Amino acid sequence: MERQRSFSFKSTKFLVFSFTISSSFIFLASLFTWVIKSNPSINQETHFQFNKSFLNLGGHKPITVESLSSFSSNDSAGTVKHSTVKDTPFVKPGNASGSGKFSVPKATQIQENESEVLEDGDSETEDPETEQEDATGPSIEDTEIKRNELTEEDEVTTNSVDKLEFPSSKEHKEEKRTRVTSVDKNEVRSNGKIEEKKTNSCDVTKGKWVYDETYPLYTNGSCPFIDEGFNCDSNGRRDKNYMKWKWQPQDCDFPRFNAAKMLDLIRGKRLVFVGDSINRNQWESMLCMLMGAIRDPKKVYETHGRRITKEKGNYSFKFVDYKCTVEYYVSHFLVHESKARIGQKRKPTLRIDAIDHGSSKWRGADILVFNTAHWWSHFKTKAGINYYQEGNQVHPRLDVSTAFRKSLMTWAGWVDRHINPGRTQVFFRNSAPSHFRGGQWNSGGHCMEAAWPLNDTSGMIYPEKNRIVEEVILQMKTHVTLLNVTGLSAYRIDGHPSIYGKKPGNRYSNIQDCSHWCLPGVPDTWNEILYFHLQSKQRYKYKSTSRL
Repeated sequence: MERQRSFSFKSTKFLVFSFTISSSFIFLASLFTWVIKSNPSINQETHFQFNKSFLNLGGHKPITVESLSSFSSNDSAGTVKHSTVKDTPFVKPGNASGSGKFSVPKATQIQENESEVLEDGDSETEDPETEQEDATGPSIEDTEIKRNELTEEDEVTTNSVDKLEFPSSKEHKEEKRTRVTSVDKNEVRSNGKIEEKKTNSCDVTKGKWVYDETYPLYTNGSCPFIDEGFNCDSNGRRDKNYMKWKWQPQDCDFPRFNAAKMLDLIRGKRLVFVGDSINRNQWESMLCMLMGAIRDPKKVYETHGRRITKEKGNYSFKFVDYKCTVEYYVSHFLVHESKARIGQKRKPTLRIDAIDHGSSKWRGADILVFNTAHWWSHFKTKAGINYYQEGNQVHPRLDVSTAFRKSLMTWAGWVDRHINPGRTQVFFRNSAPSHFRGGQWNSGGHCMEAAWPLNDTSGMIYPEKNRIVEEVILQMKTHVTLLNVTGLSAYRIDGHPSIYGKKPGNRYSNIQDCSHWCLPGVPDTWNEILYFHLQSKQRYKYKSTSRL
């Protein structure tokens, strides 16, 4: 009996002791939790490690996200300082569990779950240098993405500050293993913008001329719009090989021009060419190429009843069945050709600070194709003596390159002010080379003997004016697509009219034309390139930031 009482007493004492210890632990745990929440001076470190299967697509390496959240005693409990994300190739992570989400507000919103990857490709235009100093809770941390060594295939750089949203406390673990269901098809540019990769991108400037018996796309018999200066076949040229060459880019297939599809692209629209006689060359080529899809030629006519000649500068051809017009407006320089009093006489000047006075006719076009180059090689423009004018001042002497740049800046300013990029697609075709041998056009230069393309153009220098064009376009607000035809046209010494720019009875001199082009001929290829760009824009509907 005595032993039983002793045992009972000890058992009760043990229960009281256990209860006291348990209560103390609960109290200390509660106290510790309260201290952590009320005092942000405790450093925390969270690691996210993705397993090797995470990026087992396309040879990409796994990424490790290290979030080092530093809490300062000077900050409030809800303030989180910036984190650092160290990464190898940047791709969209798939979220196997659905417990986490990467939010990248300055580039693209990414929502993912186990079965699919939802992408919102809309980019936001926030300043990439801007950093958010405050976060609204401990589950969101501002992260600054630093550059690491990237693979050669998929290099990505960014200066933007993105947000990394962590999962809720119930789902939050120190290590998360997940996998990718698709590879991101967006690349992040250093300025924070998203540039869509063109899966069928094609550099049309690099390639070769291939002899093709299925060319030309039309003849002077099927097209009534070729004027005398370009109608080499009717003017007595007997060799036909110059019509048979097709440009073949080296890295891709180039679509053959389809007149019916092109007319569908411009249905109800205005296609407008503005520039010198080389642009008229291309415009006439386009008219002829489009006629291949017209059943009734009477349903294509010039709206003012004009016949195409060198003397008339403005034309508008209406394609009735497609309710579209294909127009040409002459403008040798794109800026205003004027006159000013110099000494006792009024002399021609070029107002490099004023757009061509015919520019009102360009407005409202749906597709604009500009050029200027040919007339900048004439004596007055090259000499630059008492010729270039700004305001009321006529420069006694001005370098032609400087004047050319100023003129293009004037044109660019007009485009940025008056063209709605949401409606109008703007193209600029750069210079097409001349092939005079033994002199210039007025000093015995010739190209009559050429019957085949050149085999090599490595000795030709890329024109300075082309570089100026590219530099000006890059400074514009309006997106302008450069039609770079200089290199491919340089091979085609055989494509000029030479002595066949006039009918035999009209040849009163030995002057040869080695600047313009026979039709059918090289300008058809320029229009195939234009057609290619219009098709691409219609299919993908995005603005490209690259420039040729």
